[in-house]
Amino acid sequence: MADPATTVRVDVAGRTLALSNLDKVLYPATETTKGEVLNYYMRVADLLLPLLAGRPVTRVRWPEGVGGISFFEKNLPSGAPGWLPRQVVSSTGSRRSSPEAVGHDTVTFPLVPDRAALAYLANLGSLELHVPQWRLDAEGEPRNPDRMVIDLDPGPGAGLRECSRVALLVRERLSAIGLVLVPVTSGSKGMQLYAALPGVHSSDDIRAVAQQLAQDLTAAHPDLVVWKMTKSLRPGKVLLDWSQNTAAKTTISPYSLRGRELPWVAAPRTWDEVEAGAATDGALDQLMLDDALARFDRLGDLAAGLRPADGPAGPAGPPRHDRDAADA
Repeated sequence: MADPATTVRVDVAGRTLALSNLDKVLYPATETTKGEVLNYYMRVADLLLPLLAGRPVTRVRWPEGVGGISFFEKNLPSGAPGWLPRQVVSSTGSRRSSPEAVGHDTVTFPLVPDRAALAYLANLGSLELHVPQWRLDAEGEPRNPDRMVIDLDPGPGAGLRECSRVALLVRERLSAIGLVLVPVTSGSKGMQLYAALPGVHSSDDIRAVAQQLAQDLTAAHPDLVVWKMTKSLRPGKVLLDWSQNTAAKTTISPYSLRGRELPWVAAPRTWDEVEAGAATDGALDQLMLDDALARFDRLGDLAAGLRPADGPAGPAGPPRHDRDAADA
């Protein structure tokens, strides 16, 4: 239970939340506090929430900051308030009634439809928010994916310049089949490329397309691209990780913070920036929290093309109550 002396009660989206230890430093290298993390998530909520809506959210939590212990959390947090939406999902990412899901465990995930849910999770030290490429339908079952992701992971001796070069190759190939890509520097080492999909193909279908792309680019550019995860193949090259399209896998959501030494952000970028990054070392860097906020204010939502065309999805949440407190 949070110390009442260090707790502030605030209204967020019609809920009363008890936010604790706002002065706690979560990123010692920059002295970034929990209050600043919460402020970041509230300022980007209009950009982030449409990308989380209807998707089960896996969190990576650093309760004592990035210098302390961290852990992945899929299940609903212990003591979660009754108003926080949640859904039981097969751990395979398949429909619970499908043959692929039989005999597998289920997970009760939180859903994040609004600022109150986002603030509640951030207050628990959930710096990173990871989601699958599919959304839930009204019955709480996984739909077909509405996004493809190409994860570009640089090996030793490679960096964002090499990722940018590969990103341009991927854009050329996928634009030929009508896909519009959104580049996102990951807030870690590399980059993700996202494309909105109509939701008519299965995760297996999308993964197969991504794998074939990775194999084709490896064959055409063996000095730059690798499609296998074998460590000995990776120095100086970029792994085109096609497997992130597997139904059971998740990727960091655009606009999420990262739990690294510095408060980096998974930040959507422009293709002009990627082209500059491919041409010149150091022209494209990961973005920290303050710089990312300034960009978002100036440029708006560079990931708007990933917003679901049919609006929010997912099952209806539990009934609302006029006032609910959430301590952490």
